[in-house]
Amino acid sequence: MADRKGGRAAPKTESTIRDWDDADPSGQTYTRVLFIDSDFTEVNNQRGVFEECVFRGVRFNASVHLEAAFVNCTFVRCSFFDSTFTRCKLMGSMFDDCTYNLLKVEGGDWSFVGLPGADLRGAEISGTKLREADLTGLRAAKAVLRDVDLSGAWMQRADFTGADLRGSDLSTLDPLTVELKNAIVDLPQAIVITTSLGLEVRP
Repeated sequence: MADRKGGRAAPKTESTIRDWDDADPSGQTYTRVLFIDSDFTEVNNQRGVFEECVFRGVRFNASVHLEAAFVNCTFVRCSFFDSTFTRCKLMGSMFDDCTYNLLKVEGGDWSFVGLPGADLRGAEISGTKLREADLTGLRAAKAVLRDVDLSGAWMQRADFTGADLRGSDLSTLDPLTVELKNAIVDLPQAIVITTSLGLEVRP
């Protein structure tokens, strides 16, 4: 299992769940639990809390998460097909070899997450904090990343081809190390990018 960003090891779990059996995590708290090959498909999770848990081979397909928390968790080979996270907290969580087709994220705090090499093509993320997130090698072609706080994020070798980046914080983006062809940005972002290239903007 890959280490977390910054070399932190994945959390050590204290119990294991292999069969979810349509359980409802809403309002429940799970700490240091290992979920193996569990099925969270179409789960409606409202304010469920997962702390330092590990999800291995878990299917989150078409699941809905509202004001839930997955703090310092690790996700390995999980599927997030058509899953929705609204005002959720995923601070410090690590994603390894997961799939994210049609993923939707609205609001919430995903600061310090590890998404190196993640394939977020076509995903929609808006109004979310991704401060100091590891987005190295991110594949986000034609993704929507609107009003996202990317301050301090690692974005080397990220592909934002055709992505909608309007309103997002690009202050730490190095245009020489990422792919921005046909990306959509607003005027203030264009000035930030131009300035980072050493150019002067004058009227």
